[in-house]
Amino acid sequence: MVSTSTVSEHITCSDTPISPLMSVYYMPAVAAHAQFAKELHERVRREFPELRLYKLWDKAIGLHPTAMFEVNTFNPHQTGAFFSWLVVNRGPCDVLVHPNTGNALKDHTELATWIGKRWPLYEERLHGPPSRSS
Repeated sequence: MVSTSTVSEHITCSDTPISPLMSVYYMPAVAAHAQFAKELHERVRREFPELRLYKLWDKAIGLHPTAMFEVNTFNPHQTGAFFSWLVVNRGPCDVLVHPNTGNALKDHTELATWIGKRWPLYEERLHGPPSRSS
């Protein structure tokens, strides 16, 4: 039996500085996937109003290789609850989960984890434009 009298500060923390981001990927050319992603986006909006839900993109954008939408959580309780919910409810979608530590390349590669299939990212877009002296 686990003691409930002592709770980790990581659980009781009301503000996490890393504000995890979950990018939900789908294949827009597959009609069933696109419809599922649209419905999932709406479910997240309705069922998790306390989270920050971003636009549903119907094409690849930035470093992301396919259509997607993103969701921010703000504390460990939200992160755990939403992560667990996505594991069960993501359908054909794949999810990139990463922190926001201030090092975008490391956040999206070394510190990232995936629910479902891992997608290759356009990592070079995280380095910024090449300098004129290169």
